[in-house]
Amino acid sequence: MDNIINPEMDSTTVAAFNGSFNRSLNDTEGAANQFVQPGWQIALWAVAYSFIVLVSVVGNIIVIWIILAHKRMRTVTNYFLVNLAFAEASMAAFNTVVNFTYAIHNDWYYGLGYCKFHNFFPISAVFASIYSMTAIALDRYMAIIHPLKPRLSATATKVVICVIWVLAFLLAFPQGYYAITENMIHRVVCYVEWPEDSTHVYQKMYQICVTLLIYFLPLMVIGCAYTVVGITLWASEIPGDSSDRYHEQVTAKRKVVKMMIVVVCTFAVCWLPFHIYFLLQYFHPSLYQLKIIQQIYLAIMLLAMSSTMYNPIIYCCLNDRFRIGFKHVFKWCPFIHAGEYEGLELKSTRYLQTQSSMYKVSRMETTVSSVLTANDEDGEDSSNKAKRLSLDLTSNGSSRSVSKTMSETSSFYSNNLS
Repeated sequence: MDNIINPEMDSTTVAAFNGSFNRSLNDTEGAANQFVQPGWQIALWAVAYSFIVLVSVVGNIIVIWIILAHKRMRTVTNYFLVNLAFAEASMAAFNTVVNFTYAIHNDWYYGLGYCKFHNFFPISAVFASIYSMTAIALDRYMAIIHPLKPRLSATATKVVICVIWVLAFLLAFPQGYYAITENMIHRVVCYVEWPEDSTHVYQKMYQICVTLLIYFLPLMVIGCAYTVVGITLWASEIPGDSSDRYHEQVTAKRKVVKMMIVVVCTFAVCWLPFHIYFLLQYFHPSLYQLKIIQQIYLAIMLLAMSSTMYNPIIYCCLNDRFRIGFKHVFKWCPFIHAGEYEGLELKSTRYLQTQSSMYKVSRMETTVSSVLTANDEDGEDSSNKAKRLSLDLTSNGSSRSVSKTMSETSSFYSNNLS
């Protein structure tokens, strides 16, 4: 039996989680397998991986239900959260257990078709996940830094999601296309066989591109976007004459940004060891022949796969609406005390209309006062006031119509009072 992890491992496994192995060390079938584990150890790993799959699939399905089943939750940010939840639930359901069994036994039980899918889909899922987070970061950036510019509509958001998946499939296509199975003496192996090349240039270039595209590049964009947003929301002072509602808007925006920063940081921490692990094969290949490398690989893969289960927990802990939805789903549990479920729908329609009208009147009065004051003060920049007044009523950009009304009201009074 050959080593479970070897120095000639196909490099593209950096994003495929397939534990696939190069044939260069598959010729040692007669040798003793130093990576055989005792039953109790395999059982512990199996429990850990099964727990991740269960929490990830159930949690992300609940997230999808909370958003799609409640009209008030169908916002730009939340549509991207649906895409993120779908990608993570799919990866946990279709790849985690399969990858675990292959890493434990180094024997492929699932046929050629699933071998190709197993190498193809995880790259697509990770790509869709990280670029959904990137889209959310850019949407938050536009909503907070450029609040007067047009926002994405529901249709445009769905188009962006489709484009993300198309690009994900294109990136993952070579991995699935070159994946094959091979019958050995006592087992079957699944791996990616790249075109013959003594320098392995295709493998190395593909791995570098995948690593950059699904990890470093999007994280850099997200980091820059949230840095600017953070400086705007936290470093700048809220005007002293602002209404209580304005303070609530800024506080709500801060909560959403905090939640998404936690989500992105969790993803980065979980996947960094995985990428480092596969990049090291080019610098210290001898490490992959050590007996302990199997346990290291299983631990690193466990950490990477666990990233699929954390987001629903983060949403539940840091967002009131998601918390209401989760409590409603688990209200049958004796220790869960669900609050008023209609809170997820932002009260009744009549309540919404009443509160919206009251708020518009309040903001109109504030606008009139601001404009009259502006006429008496030279050099006052009215665009700054309009920018402040156009802040969204909710933290996820779901009230563009109200924001637009406030902006138009400000413009109306400015034109008639100047």
